[in-house]
Amino acid sequence: MRNSGKQPAAFLDRDGTIIKAVPYIKDPSLVEVPAAVLSGLQQLRAAGFLLILISNQSGIARGYFTEQEMLAVHRRMCELLAEGGITLDGYYYCPHAVTPGSCNCRKPLTGMLEKACRDFAIDRQHSAMFGDSDCDMQLAANFNIPGLLLFDERNAANPQLATQVCRDFQEAAEWLLQYAGRWP
Repeated sequence: MRNSGKQPAAFLDRDGTIIKAVPYIKDPSLVEVPAAVLSGLQQLRAAGFLLILISNQSGIARGYFTEQEMLAVHRRMCELLAEGGITLDGYYYCPHAVTPGSCNCRKPLTGMLEKACRDFAIDRQHSAMFGDSDCDMQLAANFNIPGLLLFDERNAANPQLATQVCRDFQEAAEWLLQYAGRWP
């Protein structure tokens, strides 16, 4: 049974999870949202999940792109999601460098998830992190929620960090809907 007045959240990595991976993407014309992402997000939304994007964007601090370029990519992603009937509830990103101790928001630290929980009434017991990297799975472990890994050959040297390894976003969404609140 879900906590009264609270909603479960699907915490979503951006690059390689919601949009196709393009290293340090700054050109909105390169944004692609796979069909499996749209159908999975539609299922999660229909089941009452908040959809909250959680993304490291160190390319800003590294000078690879500006915050305005990153926001243009985000707007394009939101346009493509809207075409599939999806609106994100929240978007949190860490623009900081990879320097240890520079912030508390860079994944796998939990600052962005903590802020989302302050901003929304989130039922953590029924929430999960969707991602394509060890960093995303470590964030899930650090926040004590399941990590659903979208696995391919280019990522995740350590898939045992994941609660569940999935071939695509659709499979991850179906797993969460089946097991929400009673993790195996």
